[in-house]
Amino acid sequence: MQFKTILLGTAALALMAGSAAAQDAPKKHHHHHAAAANGSIDARIDQLEAEIHDLKRQQHEQAQAQAQVAAAAPAPSDQQVSQAQFEALQNQVYEQQASNTSLTKGSWWSNTKISGRMYYDITNIDNKADGVKGAQDGFNFDIKRFYLGVDHQFDDVFSANLTTDFTYDGTTKASQLYIKKAYLQAKLNDAFTFRLGSADLPWVPFMEDLYGYRYVENTLIDRTKFGTSADWGVHLLGKFADGLIGYQISAINGAGYKASPIGTANRSKGIDVEGRVNLDWNGLTLGVGGYSGKLGKDIQGAAPTFHTATRFDAVAAYKWEGLKVGVEYFSADNWNNVTTPGSDKAEGYSPFASYQFTPEWAVFGRYDWMKPNKDTLSAKRNQYYNFGIEYTPTKIVNFALVYKHDAVDNGFINDSNGTIGGLANVVGSKGTYNEIGLWGQVRW
Repeated sequence: MQFKTILLGTAALALMAGSAAAQDAPKKHHHHHAAAANGSIDARIDQLEAEIHDLKRQQHEQAQAQAQVAAAAPAPSDQQVSQAQFEALQNQVYEQQASNTSLTKGSWWSNTKISGRMYYDITNIDNKADGVKGAQDGFNFDIKRFYLGVDHQFDDVFSANLTTDFTYDGTTKASQLYIKKAYLQAKLNDAFTFRLGSADLPWVPFMEDLYGYRYVENTLIDRTKFGTSADWGVHLLGKFADGLIGYQISAINGAGYKASPIGTANRSKGIDVEGRVNLDWNGLTLGVGGYSGKLGKDIQGAAPTFHTATRFDAVAAYKWEGLKVGVEYFSADNWNNVTTPGSDKAEGYSPFASYQFTPEWAVFGRYDWMKPNKDTLSAKRNQYYNFGIEYTPTKIVNFALVYKHDAVDNGFINDSNGTIGGLANVVGSKGTYNEIGLWGQVRW
């Protein structure tokens, strides 16, 4: 029995010496992601708790042996060593748990999210203007958009976002990199959130969420260039009544996020305003919005402006058990006539629908109709439609086999698919754009 006690005391001393040596050894500093650090700390805590459990078991066995033997109790020094080791290990567990809490709640990376999104396609295009093949005719792999974002939460109120936008400019034949979003946010509560900088505008991102297939095509006013998705300015947004009512209003430069807000060459005489209010109830969404301003063209020292561009927006959509249906409408005055003496109007609508019949598979379709020049060329009209089937193998990946048709009668327009229509803006000219292939998006 005394020999066993000596062995236990020796083992305890060796374990203490090993722990002390590990604590006194020079520390190597490695920079890892907070998630990896948490995993290592959790493993160490598990190890220490196992050692404590083993020590408790040994103490229990020792007590049983002592009860069976009438000999004297073990030497006090052995019992003191075992108790000291037990307390030391417990202290290490407390320290590791405190360190784990600090990494989880206090480190910079634990409050930072990095996100990305890429839109791409592998398609064949048949593009003709008055029977003449266009430059983009043929087969190609395209990366339509690539966004990379960093979002950091400073505390319960303040946060910041930086999102870059990579795209290919067909005019300059070069890749372009823009800052799409760069803002400081103060969220006072669900009803009042302020953003200062370049941020999502009230209408286009709202419609993208309702439509659900932005990676296949821009929504109506974004496709036809009667609106954009982000701009530099001050933005106020929020929700009331447990999300029943939502709103956003933005006071902005007006030229879009691709126009640099730095310098004096683009300093406008005024500001543009865009707003939206929407109702969400049991799958039904109703929304109205509007825009008023000079679109960043009322620049000091430049040519005078003649009109203010205005736009009215409306949408009604409904979701129910995998089915989604909706229709968007807009009308605009002088959107392309801010710097011209003549005035003009435009209007269009876009019904859309989709059905998610399994978690992985869905079908969808959309039809756009628009008159871009109601006053100056009333016979001109644009008709667009797409339909396809979507496969979602995992949450971050979507594939869609799609057919798209874009056509303009009695003139041409420039939309997200390029120049569509005839060779001239005259009655009788006509052009078509047909595209078929595989579209996809990856996001994280």
